[in-house]
Amino acid sequence: MIILDGKKLAEKILAELKEERAKIKKAMRLAIVVVGADKVTENYLREKQKFAAALDIDCRVHNYPETISTDELRRHLKEIVHLEKNRGVVIQLPLPQHINAQHILSAVTPEKDIDMLSARAVGNFVVGKSPILPPVAGAVKALLDEYAIDYRTKYSVVVGAGRLVGKPVALWLLNEKATFAVVRSSTPDISEFTKKADIIISGVGKPKLITGDMIKEGVVLIDCGTSESGGAIAGDVDTESVSKKAAYLAPVPGGVGPV
Repeated sequence: MIILDGKKLAEKILAELKEERAKIKKAMRLAIVVVGADKVTENYLREKQKFAAALDIDCRVHNYPETISTDELRRHLKEIVHLEKNRGVVIQLPLPQHINAQHILSAVTPEKDIDMLSARAVGNFVVGKSPILPPVAGAVKALLDEYAIDYRTKYSVVVGAGRLVGKPVALWLLNEKATFAVVRSSTPDISEFTKKADIIISGVGKPKLITGDMIKEGVVLIDCGTSESGGAIAGDVDTESVSKKAAYLAPVPGGVGPV
């Protein structure tokens, strides 16, 4: 089994971005809005801050208590979005359940919406007018391209239909004219699909969801699921049980995340 090394690819991309950044003389600032906190969120924040620092981008984290209301958060966000110095704005997900997530995400203007989660940004992507890909879809594509893995003529199965992984990845595959299926919690038996898949892209956030008995020989596994298990960051794929059957694996950590 070949490991798709996201850290190595991220270093390559960073080197290319540094060259582009050197051509831009303006100061740049990234604003990240965080409501509450957990270990997974803190891990992602560290990676974003580290990457921003390497590109001479000022990264400001705006922390708010988990009890904040949708309206109050929206008011704070309006100020952050319209501050000219903030060239990009990220809403760290997930948000607490009592908050209207889409109402908050749509407060970010498309030109500053790095994660492409506002209604306008998603709409632009659907109709092919977006100049960039959503982050996870872009990372998946970058890894597959780096290792010369064909995804346009293969059968892919996307596990999960969340706004960060499943939906954008499915839309990207649709735009690429690829053949794919999406399975989710309401699917009676996801193994009926995964056993036939050439490529599996999972973003559920459930440790060891994908096991060796659910895949075929030579499958490509792209693990985008992130959760906490036993005090450590875990992915959706049970690495040990799939290792003898899978041809490629983008693991957690070290795969899609760094990219």
